[in-house]
Amino acid sequence: MSTALVIQNDPTDDLRRLGDWLTEAGLELTVLRPYAGDELPEALDGYLALIVLGGDQSAYPDLAGAPGAPWFPALEGLLRKAVRHRVPTLGVCLGGQLLAAAHGGLVERSPSGPEIGPGLVGKRDAADTDPLFKWVPLLPDVIQWHRDEITELPLSATLLAASSRYPHQAFRIGDRAWGLQFHIECDAAMMADWTRLGADDLAELGYDAEAVVLAVAEILPDVEEVWQPFAARFAALALGTLPDADIPAKNLPLLGH
Repeated sequence: MSTALVIQNDPTDDLRRLGDWLTEAGLELTVLRPYAGDELPEALDGYLALIVLGGDQSAYPDLAGAPGAPWFPALEGLLRKAVRHRVPTLGVCLGGQLLAAAHGGLVERSPSGPEIGPGLVGKRDAADTDPLFKWVPLLPDVIQWHRDEITELPLSATLLAASSRYPHQAFRIGDRAWGLQFHIECDAAMMADWTRLGADDLAELGYDAEAVVLAVAEILPDVEEVWQPFAARFAALALGTLPDADIPAKNLPLLGH
């Protein structure tokens, strides 16, 4: 069974191009939509991977203590099980924030304001030995659409990419779970939907919605050039065919030498 479980948290953020890249790489996909009533499984038995997508919700509870969505506590439990049992996991934007929150990280409304449209992130040194990130270029193109950020990574996390305003753009927990603050799945049509739904907020921030969509459309080939191979490597990892999947152990110097 070569199936990955995909959790779609919002009707406006589906797999889109990421789904095409994963299936082209041989990974079958089972999509659950809890916002439409799909129940999450209690375990990941029978699944080769877990992918958690973005959404308009917050990864932290509101002032009354209610979670950002009713299914988030169960989803965070599933993310913890995925890491514990070394199930290859990918969290995108909100999915990455939930991965961090599930392991003791802190997600908050960003004091830097929203990050919207095309952007660049910079790889950190730890990415050089990462099974997925070591082949990503130093300054890859990404697409941003978020107002929250991971202000503190889990203690167990390894930072893989950062930017000047948002220091936690990509990270890994353990050796099989990755979180991305940015989007790699969306296309121009998805961005057009987001700008339409967020038109009032964009206007208040001084963004031209049409210019944002055009700017995203312009960098889509560059995004694909970087992140399609990344997705293929993730699929190969899940399928057990990635040849360099292991992370080198750190050799600590002996005291007195």
